[in-house]
Amino acid sequence: MNIDFKRLVNEKRLRPRETNKDKIKSLVESAKNNVDVVSSLPINEKNATVIFREIYESIRQLGDARFWILGYEPLDHAISLDSLKDLNIKYKVKLNYLDRFKQIRHDANYRGFNVSASQAQEILDFWNVCSQEIIEFLLKK
Repeated sequence: MNIDFKRLVNEKRLRPRETNKDKIKSLVESAKNNVDVVSSLPINEKNATVIFREIYESIRQLGDARFWILGYEPLDHAISLDSLKDLNIKYKVKLNYLDRFKQIRHDANYRGFNVSASQAQEILDFWNVCSQEIIEFLLKK
């Protein structure tokens, strides 16, 4: 993993913690439940932003779980996705989408941009292709 933990602790973006298996399981279950709910909705231009945000949040929770496995609590949501980027999963190339998803979420939350239905579908497709393998990795640690 190519993360400078000492720097992130000094910048107060991470806090050292004991590994907490219950917390990790809770984060994973919450992520799965949230996506189960929003993925049951038909994606359209009116609900695309909500669907995108919820799936993004679920991916972020998986990143939080990875940091908890490593003995850190993330204090900055922006770094949570970084913990997933080096995972050795079948469709590893799709992990390159995480930065783009982070930017889309930022634009929606802080600049008032609407997420398109195609962007919501893209993050849902990412979840459908990558999440199970990420979750299996997290739960076996």
